[in-house]
Amino acid sequence: MTTMEMPHVSECTVNSCSYNHDGCHAYAINVSGQNGSADCATFIPLAVRGGLDTVTSMVGACQRADCAHNADLECTAGEIRVGPGSADHSARCSTYTPR
Repeated sequence: MTTMEMPHVSECTVNSCSYNHDGCHAYAINVSGQNGSADCATFIPLAVRGGLDTVTSMVGACQRADCAHNADLECTAGEIRVGPGSADHSARCSTYTPR
């Protein structure tokens, strides 16, 4: 899979993430998590804005082997959405679907 084929982050609604300012500005995100959560491991809760000025964010790696969109730890979804989680899960992949 090349970077041109990687799924894009089409939406991020996590306002407290440094990479989210009018969309995700991280070059690529990683999805991790345990016990049924699919957390955005790239989430950084700082007041400083990070990332690139112009970017279409992609999924760099997905560690949720139990997701229906995961093939060999690569995301096969057409695009993903990231939204707020709960408790200690600040940002969550909303596209995560258990097998």
